[in-house]
Amino acid sequence: MSSPIPSPPPMAPRAAPEAPESPAHSALRHVRATVIFLVLAILVSGFAYPLVVTGIADVLNPSGAAGSLLKDPNGTVIGSSLIAQNTSAPYLFWSRPSLTDYETVLGASTPPGPSDPALGQLINETINYTKAAWNFSTNSSLPYWFVAPSASSIDPDLVPEAVLIQIPRVAAATNLSIAWLTGFVNAHITNPVIPYIGVAYVNVLQLDVALLPHIGK
Repeated sequence: MSSPIPSPPPMAPRAAPEAPESPAHSALRHVRATVIFLVLAILVSGFAYPLVVTGIADVLNPSGAAGSLLKDPNGTVIGSSLIAQNTSAPYLFWSRPSLTDYETVLGASTPPGPSDPALGQLINETINYTKAAWNFSTNSSLPYWFVAPSASSIDPDLVPEAVLIQIPRVAAATNLSIAWLTGFVNAHITNPVIPYIGVAYVNVLQLDVALLPHIGK
């Protein structure tokens, strides 16, 4: 006699279908997710990342991370080694002329061309500048860097020739000899990292800061 066929187990009751999400509730979820992502992005890119990069820079290059600030003998910050200043004191070395009066917030315009009336004014300003900086009773030529503004008009660097030619004026205004000043300037020349690629230069602002203790100004 055959055994009875077992009856199938009872089926679990089907769950009631979920009600479709309303468009307003769906939009709210997307807005909330967007706001959270935006806040996280601001915290990471606006606060965490700059703090980490600044901290690393403070360890690897403390002076550069602080803005390459320069201080006078009294410890007062007087500027940045990356930005020239309008110095006209006879006992200090001068930077090259500036079309923006050494202002960092003003962009240097294109130098005037041959037909531009502003060219004559610029030439007169350059002549007056060089007359004040050098004794023209001596027959000599002036380095181009000493009479021409830089592209940014705030470049603090000059070729050594444009600094050395100022030594007679600085010596006359101080108690320092020409021989001493010559050695002082030569000691502050920065040569190219790779020979024959780039030019040697002197950071005039750094030079003046180093000179101040020797002249008691």
